[in-house]
Amino acid sequence: MRSFALFAPLTAALALAGAAAAQPSAVTVTISPDFAKTAEELGQLDVQQQIDDLTATVTRVLTQRDALDGARVELTITDLKPNRPTMEQISNKPGLDPIRSISIGGAAIEGTVTTASGEVQPVKYDYYSTTLADVRGYSTWQDARTAYDRLARNLAEGRYVKR
Repeated sequence: MRSFALFAPLTAALALAGAAAAQPSAVTVTISPDFAKTAEELGQLDVQQQIDDLTATVTRVLTQRDALDGARVELTITDLKPNRPTMEQISNKPGLDPIRSISIGGAAIEGTVTTASGEVQPVKYDYYSTTLADVRGYSTWQDARTAYDRLARNLAEGRYVKR
């Protein structure tokens, strides 16, 4: 029992340090009206999962890097391309093979970052594989996830628009 008592102050200090980490006040992700039709073809479940993944990735990276403390990050997915067919696509086009059918994937994201001081910065980022040879991942959304991670790192470093 004594060894646990020695670690209690350390555990409490670590918990407080984690709570004190810089966090954005809000990260919200939506899809653009122009993309909504394509989103239906991909499947609502898959698109919602991508919204959740982008939100989680940006929140996690900004928190880990103590970036944009108190900022409001509003992002809009304007395009999504899967590397493999989604379940909705497979059910609508039975000739697609969920294992062997591959394509160039990626995502395009726009939005704004409103800093804690009220300054508004535009956000624009996209990433797509350039050839089928670049399609390295085995998951349906590998390149989209790459786009989310790179966007999050750019935001943490203060680069809001891909040049």
